[in-house]
Amino acid sequence: METKLARIAELSAQNPKMVFTSIGHLIDVKFLRDCHMMMDGDKAVGIDGITKEDYGRNLDANLVDLVERLKRKSYKPKPARRVEIPKDNGKTRPLSIYCYEDKLVQEALRRILEAVFEPMFYDEMMGFRPNRSCHMALRKLNTMIESNYTNYVLDADIKGFFDHLDHKWIVKFIESRIKDPNIIRLVTRMLKAGIMKDFQYSDTEEGSGQGSVCSPIISLIYMHYVLLWWFKERIQPKLRGYSGIIVYADDFVVCFQHKDEAEKFYERLKRRMGNFGLCLEEEKSRLIEFGKFAEDNCRNRGTKPETFTFLGFTHYCSKSKNGKFRVKRKTSRKKFSKKLKEIHRKIGEMRLLKTKDIVKKLNEILVGYFHYYGITDNLRSIKSFRYEVVKSLFYWLNRRSQKKSYSWNSFLHMLDSCYPLAKAKIYVSIYAQ
Repeated sequence: METKLARIAELSAQNPKMVFTSIGHLIDVKFLRDCHMMMDGDKAVGIDGITKEDYGRNLDANLVDLVERLKRKSYKPKPARRVEIPKDNGKTRPLSIYCYEDKLVQEALRRILEAVFEPMFYDEMMGFRPNRSCHMALRKLNTMIESNYTNYVLDADIKGFFDHLDHKWIVKFIESRIKDPNIIRLVTRMLKAGIMKDFQYSDTEEGSGQGSVCSPIISLIYMHYVLLWWFKERIQPKLRGYSGIIVYADDFVVCFQHKDEAEKFYERLKRRMGNFGLCLEEEKSRLIEFGKFAEDNCRNRGTKPETFTFLGFTHYCSKSKNGKFRVKRKTSRKKFSKKLKEIHRKIGEMRLLKTKDIVKKLNEILVGYFHYYGITDNLRSIKSFRYEVVKSLFYWLNRRSQKKSYSWNSFLHMLDSCYPLAKAKIYVSIYAQ
């Protein structure tokens, strides 16, 4: 099956205008069995309560029955179970939890959609794609600002992106490359499956549920046509100065040389988003002066250069040791505080465990944190983060009994000699190729 998908990807890359009219037959028992083997068995269950293990007990019969229903066009996804996940700002993010069989079909669809559309995506699209990462996006953005004529940066975020994707446009975008009615039918039924929340059923008239296996590739297709294709083919060729764009999921940054072109694009962007059922998050979207000359220009006006946040890092204008312009970045205050609160709460939950077990778990968390935030110029921030974690651990270990267990000096000695915490270090160079 991987060979067939690779062949589809090859044809798609070689023939950008090629339309696939007969690929639904790929979803057979063997394909679905492969999908089943790759599925995560620890995910939350849908409204039917069936786990991967439950489904796998009679796997062959279940898959044969599923394929028969797909052929008869009688397969209909069950509603997703809707839960609310807390966000940093006190609001919640809706998460859709699908039944296991529906996840299998979604995984098959995802693989087919990815094979067809992945070759046509621009390099500036970074999120949810194979062999790409947040750090690659940051490197590309760094080059856009430091090595080009960037004087203005538009930092934009789309309000409720996944919840407001227009179903008709999703289908139209997919039909631009896939005309197989079996695939289109499955996509439409998946989008229209509905949700169950507090035992109440609701139709899904728009959006692609966060939690759906297909949502990432659908969001990429949507952003490709709504933003990337439009910018690269319709906007950029008509600009007289430099411009560049980087996109990660629904978060994106656009760089400009000239202010008037940046302002015109910003206004056109708002209208463009509205045409496709989307709108920008005004509080998170800003056009700022940023680049080689921003610091001098701001100094002449008696102000300071503004900063912007992208992928959890606050970007600011600075200089290298030899006085040349540099973009530097540090962990955003919001992400810094949020993670510290999570760790403080986690240590509180673990406080009655053995100290070595608490430290072992903390080291797993810290190493993961440093691998992401341990990036060029951010050493001071991650060292500060580690120090705050040490303080939190000191607080909770002294709360295990009425008598104070450690003084600050004895606590530090204990950590250094018996249970050392992972050291903050830079793992990622922003200038690595």
